[in-house]
Amino acid sequence: CGGGELTEALVRQVRERLPQVRLHNVYGPTETTVDCSVCTLHPRDPLTPGALPIGRPIDNTHLYVLDGHDQPVPLGVAGQLHIGGAGVTRGYLGLAEQQAERFIVSPFVEGERLYRSGDLVRQRADGSLEFLGRTDHQIKLRGLRIEPGEIEACLTRVPGVREAVVLVHDAQPAGPRLVAYVTGDVPPAEALREALLGQLPEYMVPALFMALDAMPLTPNGKLDRKALPRPDVQARHYEAPQGDTEQLLARIWGELLGVEQVGRHDNFFELGGHSLLAVTLTSRLREAGLEADVRSLFEHPTLAAYAAITDRMEIVL
Repeated sequence: CGGGELTEALVRQVRERLPQVRLHNVYGPTETTVDCSVCTLHPRDPLTPGALPIGRPIDNTHLYVLDGHDQPVPLGVAGQLHIGGAGVTRGYLGLAEQQAERFIVSPFVEGERLYRSGDLVRQRADGSLEFLGRTDHQIKLRGLRIEPGEIEACLTRVPGVREAVVLVHDAQPAGPRLVAYVTGDVPPAEALREALLGQLPEYMVPALFMALDAMPLTPNGKLDRKALPRPDVQARHYEAPQGDTEQLLARIWGELLGVEQVGRHDNFFELGGHSLLAVTLTSRLREAGLEADVRSLFEHPTLAAYAAITDRMEIVL
């Protein structure tokens, strides 16, 4: 398989029809004579959720996972894939600027050049490479650089999730926020959020999860990002807050998020909350004499649930 992701779902389809075949997931850009890595899946090899890794370098090829300063990143950390070896082409004809940006002298092998692929990968514990997405899909949100591919890879490892796409939507009054689109037998949003919190920092956890029957595609079969539906928070069902704690929370949420009416089933993050506002919220609650912490808000993001946990919480310093 080349030119697209070899997903778990596709492997299962092939195995149903051709159970004895080996599958080869090959990767490589045109600038490295098409293929530079391969992952071979034998008929009885177990499957892992998400896309199959792109594997290891083929013969006479060197692969490096480097940071923005062209230095190696630690095992398991995302970085840009740099490719060296016999397959690297001479460059771009008549495009000196792009040539200088994409082709560099290798700091690892004398006389070798490396091609900056623009692809985001990370190396697994077994040495194989996992494709995460394009570096030109990077997001900068509230001053923090985010790799959507990392979030998408974590989501596709959640049982039931077949595909995942993460984008930034800027809607008022909520402001910019991460939205995750998922397909498959999708678990509840709370389960997805909890799974991500175990693997990613809080600022990389999407505010909103939208389950789709299928991802929209362009006529040539590629993901059509522009056709993904925009989240509609205004369509949410409203139920008035109950009790003193819920009413206090609703008032503070409304002030912080710029939302006129906050119901007891509203989600802090779906309304536009994020980790920085979560810190402000817990500070405001402590000033009012309530015990609160940020982690509990991520784990119990609806107003009613957070009010209940706040009522019985001890301060976590």
